[in-house]
Amino acid sequence: MQIELRKNIYWVGYVDWDVRDFHGYRTDRGSSYNAYLIKDEKIAVIDSVKAPFADHLLANVAALTPLDKVDYVVCNHAEPDHSGALPELMKACVNAELVCNEKCRKTLSMYYDTAAWKFRIVDEANRIALGMHTLTFMNTPMAHWPESMFSYVPEEKLLFSMDAFGQHYARSERFDDEVPLAEAMQEAKTYYANIIMLYGKPVGNVLNRAAGLDIAMIAPSHGIIWRKNLNPIIEAYKRWSVCKAEPKVLIFFDSMWHSTEKLAEAIYEGAKQPGVSVVKHDLKTTNITVLADETLDCAVLAVGSPTLNKGMMPKVAEALTYLQGLAPAGKAAVAFGSYGWAPRGGAHAVQDCLRNMGCELVREEPLQCQFAPAAEVLETAWELGGRLAEKALEIAEKKP
Repeated sequence: MQIELRKNIYWVGYVDWDVRDFHGYRTDRGSSYNAYLIKDEKIAVIDSVKAPFADHLLANVAALTPLDKVDYVVCNHAEPDHSGALPELMKACVNAELVCNEKCRKTLSMYYDTAAWKFRIVDEANRIALGMHTLTFMNTPMAHWPESMFSYVPEEKLLFSMDAFGQHYARSERFDDEVPLAEAMQEAKTYYANIIMLYGKPVGNVLNRAAGLDIAMIAPSHGIIWRKNLNPIIEAYKRWSVCKAEPKVLIFFDSMWHSTEKLAEAIYEGAKQPGVSVVKHDLKTTNITVLADETLDCAVLAVGSPTLNKGMMPKVAEALTYLQGLAPAGKAAVAFGSYGWAPRGGAHAVQDCLRNMGCELVREEPLQCQFAPAAEVLETAWELGGRLAEKALEIAEKKP
């Protein structure tokens, strides 16, 4: 299937309806691997697809041009979900040069046998004339791999943005104005939170540099193509790149015999103040993908665990390990939980993780109860919820 973005510029990728996991990130709506073709005096394929779908890419390209007529294959990003089909593509496109930056060439050579590939190494000073169209390039290191780059067609104001602005979002439609905007924005947020949050500073730098381009369409490597709602997605990226907080308290926990759960419920009730959103997740029924999404724009984290084997519950440890790797910025936090005979256990382990994440701790010590929480402990938890709501409002009012 080929879909025309602009005259003689086509989508030639693959929609993966069945993928449900992307190294731990749950992709409940599937994904797509977007590749593009520019048909001009010179023919260029922009990006590739995941290895199992190489035949689909080759068929889509062959439907538009003989494969031996392809002059250039551009690789904006060497991660295998975009480069996996390159060995088959380069073998079939016998006259094509592989266009990438030097870091990308080195990375590709560590994934594949590239000895027979003809490389054309580019940097930001290079331009490739295709005829009516020109390709220019912008290096985007650590947004989100070191070798990442954008490709840009100035004549069409078209940015091929690699993973930036993408979504794991399988649809038969290819454009933002053909799908529910709220749904597309939610998938873009979830993608950013789980894939790119750690790289907020490099992303901010890229946004500042890309602001100098005249952009009328953004074609990412996953999901739908942005042609009508560029301002909402670009403004969202500006907020997400600094983890701009909303007045939101995020509570998540695991519990053994409902004691930590009761503390979570009391904190939740106390935090329900005017102007504050409060979100509560029991980790028995919530996955880390959702938590990353909620963490991206929350102001305050409240994380609970009972003590198990002198430490925290496994699901809490999993969640905090995942979030610590994503390095959410500018959050306040509190730990809470229950214990039996060892007071320094699960909740203290949670607090250590929150401290390592760089969170501002609302309490010097976790809020704890021994076995079941007494009425006075639940009252303290309720009051703590109110403090967290106040803190959320305070953080949300700060300029990034």
